[in-house]
Amino acid sequence: MIKAPARTPFSDLSGIDQSLINSELRYRRLFETAQDGILILNAETGLISDVNPYLIEMLGYSREEFVEKKLWEVGAFKDVEASRNSFLALQKNKYIRYENLPLKTKGGRLVPVEFVSNVYLVGEEKVIQCNIRDISDRKRAEAALRAKDEANWSLIENLEDHWLLIKHLPIGVVVHAPDTRIVMCNPEASQLLGKSPDQMLGKGAGDPYWHFVHEDGTRLTEEELPVNQVVASGHLLKNFVMGIIRGTDEESWVLVNAYPEFGSDEQLRQVVVTLADISNIKCAEERIQRHLEHLTALVEIDRAINFSFDLNLSMTTLLTHVIVQLEVDAADVLLFNPQSRTLEFVAGRGFNTKTIEHVRQPLGEGYAGGAAQERSMVHVPDLTKEHDSFLGEILLAGEEFVSYFGVPLIAKGQLMGVLEVFHRSPQSHDENWLDFLKALAAQAAIAIDNVTLFDNLQRSNIELAQAYNATIEGWSRALELRDNETEGHTQRVAVLTVKLARLFGLSDEELVQVRWGALLHDIGKMAIPDAILLKHDSLTEAEWVVMRNHTAFAFEMLSPIRYLRSALDIPYSHHEKWDGTGYPLGLKGDQIPLAARIFAVVDVWDALRSDRRYRSSWSVEKVREHLRSLSGTHFDPHVVKVCLDSDVLIY
Repeated sequence: MIKAPARTPFSDLSGIDQSLINSELRYRRLFETAQDGILILNAETGLISDVNPYLIEMLGYSREEFVEKKLWEVGAFKDVEASRNSFLALQKNKYIRYENLPLKTKGGRLVPVEFVSNVYLVGEEKVIQCNIRDISDRKRAEAALRAKDEANWSLIENLEDHWLLIKHLPIGVVVHAPDTRIVMCNPEASQLLGKSPDQMLGKGAGDPYWHFVHEDGTRLTEEELPVNQVVASGHLLKNFVMGIIRGTDEESWVLVNAYPEFGSDEQLRQVVVTLADISNIKCAEERIQRHLEHLTALVEIDRAINFSFDLNLSMTTLLTHVIVQLEVDAADVLLFNPQSRTLEFVAGRGFNTKTIEHVRQPLGEGYAGGAAQERSMVHVPDLTKEHDSFLGEILLAGEEFVSYFGVPLIAKGQLMGVLEVFHRSPQSHDENWLDFLKALAAQAAIAIDNVTLFDNLQRSNIELAQAYNATIEGWSRALELRDNETEGHTQRVAVLTVKLARLFGLSDEELVQVRWGALLHDIGKMAIPDAILLKHDSLTEAEWVVMRNHTAFAFEMLSPIRYLRSALDIPYSHHEKWDGTGYPLGLKGDQIPLAARIFAVVDVWDALRSDRRYRSSWSVEKVREHLRSLSGTHFDPHVVKVCLDSDVLIY
């Protein structure tokens, strides 16, 4: 029995599949080469499905000791209480973070790690990605700072005796009187605070020349200043991180320890504050965090590109990341139209007006046209001094942009468009910023290429389907021209069979095959000699043997054609009978394909309702009664019932 396929024969999207494969390869390279440990878990079962080489090397366990295990079943996590709670926390909160999680390697060594997990949707499957960063070096650096700081306390306890040594310490030392005025300051502190020791003497901690900020950028209040905290509490303040912004807008990050000294009368005598410069550490952390954010953004954009062929959706996702990650005020994508050779707006974010949506730039004209034609980035640092006519229209509309970048979008060597970004205030950018802008432009080009490829495939599929239909209809007309007695019969039964088949729940793809099968139901008669096919008298038994072979001829003619194999049910089996007395195989009951059983009823209906040279057409009631009489012998009873109960056959 011939089964209809789940998809039409013209649904070949191999180009899109290749794009998905390329995206997966890019993500896999990131996964394999990442300098953090990465675990992938199934969000429903909690089982580990993948682990990257870095984590295997970090913890010393083999891949087999990770995969298909729950987190707390892996040796490194067995003694970590957090691992038992993290899975439930992830299901509830979608995100979890541990700052200092001790993991034990297979060799028994403890490794402090930063553990961050997120829940992602990949297709219809939820997965958990755990990023595990070894912070051993950072912990050792912090311990060294603390050790150095603690070693210095013994020197600071008697400042007057050790001042010559304190002056040369690699950390800043500031001594405050009980009213917080500065009474002593070494050169390192002077450099960090941006004033000479003489200028600092007598100043209070809240001097307007500088101000201090938390790690989140918010300004410290008077009460939060380290010296004021110690004066208010009388207790040691340890490992307090803050930023120092001086009058010249220079910024330093310091690790602060503040120590109260009391006299014999237990009255506060002074507060000693040490400042260890950790600006390099903070910069390194910020670079790592920024790099991680960039990687995450690229992965999210990749997913948006590969799981949707909606260009507006892909571009909206991309432009959101452009504005957030690059910290620009506005961005847009101009699509290249190869027919008109112009750049046309497709998506934008951050604009105050809709003027940008109406701009059409010829290739080679304006900044965007120049970037596209030369295939190189265009940067205009000051739009107040120069701008092209296209940007002039936008600036006059009140956008107030001051700088511009235009990056060409190139995929597979072809120009796809231009990514434009705008600032409303002067900005300076380093190489990392420019590299990420180019990476985002590459993602935009891939997205446009994917959608273009998909649209072209869709268009080709439609054209191919139309060609198939035209060819099949041509074959059916050729058969009718040979046998004028059945003129119009093929088209009518094709329409009625599709209508009746739809009542049986067949899908649109299956109905296409049903229609083609109905149009070609008698195609095998092309191989029947004219002497038999056009004979006016009754056929002899030998001639009937030849005539019945038309179903086998249909099979031989159509089966080599791949896209028609699923349409063979009707041409090959429409003369089979419910009771097994039909031909060519003598199939019985449900052995006969459903499409053939449906068509058999429609074929007899149309034949009896049409005039033939040897009889006039029958009335509707007479045909209905005839179908009932053959129900259960010639026809499927259920098909007959559905047919007669519906209004499909009304003529």
